[in-house]
Amino acid sequence: MNFSSLLYFETLAHERSFTRAAQKLHITQQSLSSNIAKMEQELGCQLVVRHVPLELTYAGEVLLRYAATFREEYTAMQQEFCDISQNQSGILRIGVTYTRGRTVLPDIIQRFQQDFPAIRITLVEDTNDVLRRKLVEGEVDLAIANFSDSIPGITLRDFYREEVVMLVSRELFASLYGDDADARARRFESGDYSAIEGCPLVLNSIDDIGGHIERNLFKIAGLVRPRIMATSNNVETLLALSVRGVGACFCPENLARAALSPEQFASLLLLRLGETARYRICFGYQAQSYQWSIVEAFMNVAVDTVEEKLRESR
Repeated sequence: MNFSSLLYFETLAHERSFTRAAQKLHITQQSLSSNIAKMEQELGCQLVVRHVPLELTYAGEVLLRYAATFREEYTAMQQEFCDISQNQSGILRIGVTYTRGRTVLPDIIQRFQQDFPAIRITLVEDTNDVLRRKLVEGEVDLAIANFSDSIPGITLRDFYREEVVMLVSRELFASLYGDDADARARRFESGDYSAIEGCPLVLNSIDDIGGHIERNLFKIAGLVRPRIMATSNNVETLLALSVRGVGACFCPENLARAALSPEQFASLLLLRLGETARYRICFGYQAQSYQWSIVEAFMNVAVDTVEEKLRESR
């Protein structure tokens, strides 16, 4: 048994399909099946139950735990020897939510690669909840997300602060509430969220931080049946719908300002939700026996870049 065999098995265990695992590994299904059979023969145990969907036996679950540990230690070993030899090359896997990846990371990556041109960055873009799982399972080296609580085995470091706001077309809001529009906006910002009753909405997925905040707002306001016009995991899609007057959306203010043109942003009414809509974006990375210096270097560049942009905007 070698590291390749363990990688094959770990991929099969996650995909639960010989076909999908072979495609992901870029090998034939026959080669994968033969490799797993040899592992079973070597260990003297059946590792998988070969039906659809594939299942792991108890022995397979045990091997999966060891395979994950071996992979983490092997990766740490490679990274430590890169640091020892000062050969700073390799792949840095960064998990980030969709819109945050487009609006926050380009300047950071550009500056980082000026200092570390041999490091290739692979972005894994998904929701906060999925990124959390990928981080725990070792599928990313560093995640940039809202972590609402501590995670066993994961080290968190503050990055910057975000605030979710409600954005709605000024024209739509005025057409809905007429002469009462300004009063309703003030009521909303003072915490009376029922002031937007009847307003059409375009909503985030419940897996997104904005989705959690907006649904909590509906609960507080007693809005049992809000007028939901569309839902999406993509904040930029929701912003585009809001600009067109389809409905109000809930989005981090900094992402909205980055995604929209000044004219588009000015066409929207911005309503604040208060302290409950403010939260920290953190770096998350596995607490390992050895931490690759490149992870620390990327975080430092990211913090410096964001702080510099904040100073320029003041």
